[in-house]
Amino acid sequence: MPHTSTHCITQYLKWTGPTWDRSHEPRAVLLLGHSLVLPGLRLDEFQKRRSCLMESIYKLSSKDERIFNNNHLVVIPSSSKLYMSEKIPYVFRQNTDFLYLSGCLEPGSALVLSGTGGGHHTSTLFVRQKDVHSEMWDGPRTGTEGALELFGVEQSLPMQDLGLFLKSFSKSHSKFMLWYDFTHPAEPEVHKTMQGFLANTINKVWESPKHLLHRLRLYKSPSEVALMHASCKVASEAIAVTMQDSHPGVTEHQLFARVDYECRMRGAETLAYPPVVAGGTRANIIHYISNNQVVQAGEMVLMDAGCEYHGYNSDITRTWPISGKFSSNQLELYEAVLSVQSDLIKRCSNFPSLDSLFYEMCDLLGHSLQQVGLLPRNLNKDQLSKAAYSYCPHHVSHYLGMDVHDTALIPRSIPLEPGMIITIEPGVYVSPKNQWAPPEFYGMGIRVEDDILITSEGPVVLTESCPKTVEQVEKLASFIPSVPTVSITHCM
Repeated sequence: MPHTSTHCITQYLKWTGPTWDRSHEPRAVLLLGHSLVLPGLRLDEFQKRRSCLMESIYKLSSKDERIFNNNHLVVIPSSSKLYMSEKIPYVFRQNTDFLYLSGCLEPGSALVLSGTGGGHHTSTLFVRQKDVHSEMWDGPRTGTEGALELFGVEQSLPMQDLGLFLKSFSKSHSKFMLWYDFTHPAEPEVHKTMQGFLANTINKVWESPKHLLHRLRLYKSPSEVALMHASCKVASEAIAVTMQDSHPGVTEHQLFARVDYECRMRGAETLAYPPVVAGGTRANIIHYISNNQVVQAGEMVLMDAGCEYHGYNSDITRTWPISGKFSSNQLELYEAVLSVQSDLIKRCSNFPSLDSLFYEMCDLLGHSLQQVGLLPRNLNKDQLSKAAYSYCPHHVSHYLGMDVHDTALIPRSIPLEPGMIITIEPGVYVSPKNQWAPPEFYGMGIRVEDDILITSEGPVVLTESCPKTVEQVEKLASFIPSVPTVSITHCM
């Protein structure tokens, strides 16, 4: 799929350096005095993103007869505050597309981009009004005046005026294209307003803007690359410390707690997703997140974890022997997976598609497993790929960025291009039910995953500082930590 606004991305200003080490300064100084909306992201970057989206819309509308129009109305809602039980909220996470365009972290908001031809547009941010009582409980609100200063929009209005604004635009423009995602509503009140607006307007032509937004988000600006690199560095260091602090008898939950703690101590807001911390045979459960068992001597640990750092996510998997040394069978299988991953990373220099990398993984892994003895040598090419897939029944790569599985509407069939960030994550899971599996390998689960920036000079491994060679892993895992004095409470 061609990228319609690549030239906009290349115009992004380079990140001027870290700012989060100055957290003692007032918010106004951090955000206004240095033109920063969020750490590492300048005001003009958000303005450029909005301009690039509108430029993409105008280009598309000039080629598509169905949406041919000079007048466009784009509505991007925030997320809403959700509750796990009475008065107990989930940790709030902003709608990624809304955050990408506005930099606003508040719920109950909406961004409206209104364009009337000539490539021009107006950005209007709808936010909750200031409220002394609510702010006493939930913290300060930006309010309309603050939104104008902080987010660089042309105007800001109270959230309750969204319906009136839409109605006024409709009256002034008898024909226009509405860009709103009706199929996956992010904010119930905004969605209710949009449904009423669509029902009461003569104009019935609408389209989701998500596919255009995902095209923009696919290509990371220099500022985004810097934040992604920081996120990867934090998670890499956290996993290394966790690896070093592991020992036979540790619980998966303790390892979970350690990697979470180490990420947060290095500046991450949270983990990027519920981590997989799977000891022994539980590594065969690809999305194992119970993380509540004891890791016994002689077993391996598969940890799939990453962090969210100022809105940008890392995604790493490492596998290590809890006793400090791989057994001979563990070592053979680990080296096979590591070799496949290394080869796939090198092949990124040729800008393949993610699907091409997957097919190459099946071929490479099949031959590696033949050498280890997990597959017979009399299989033809198709049989070998299918047999390899039985050991690794997941894709080898996905896009990465503000979301862990980023830009979901971008197909994996397009060639890689500079500015994209992906994962490379081959694995092997040896189930006793696999017809090819030798008994001595039963229950082993190994995956190695790194985050890769695609550049014109070749792939850059953003997670390079996270140990993965046999020598590095065994050196860390054999370190004898001070055994925690915390005891585990058991229910009788």
